[in-house]
Amino acid sequence: MFQPKIPTMPQPTGLVTLPAVIQPTTVTPGTPVQPSAPTTAPVPSRPVVQLTPGTAFALVGAGTAVVLVVGTVLVSLLLAVAVTSASVAVCAVVLRSLIASAAKRR
Repeated sequence: MFQPKIPTMPQPTGLVTLPAVIQPTTVTPGTPVQPSAPTTAPVPSRPVVQLTPGTAFALVGAGTAVVLVVGTVLVSLLLAVAVTSASVAVCAVVLRSLIASAAKRR
């Protein structure tokens, strides 16, 4: 009952066929088609970006603005965390003194 039973691999039944043999075929080249008009250079799919002094100045200005805005947001978040932790510390000191003075009155 508790002996493991190993499944046996079933043997194939019926006819077994061999794979078909593929014969190579010959390729005959056709006559090349001559273009009637001269071909032009392909049009690039993306426009080429040229940096002029004005666009470079605009990019530097935009990058500076982004850095200043992100820095301001991060500093304000840090200041909010600092103010919150200071107020929690003050509340903890006040509660501790209230509990200590209530214990002394008993």
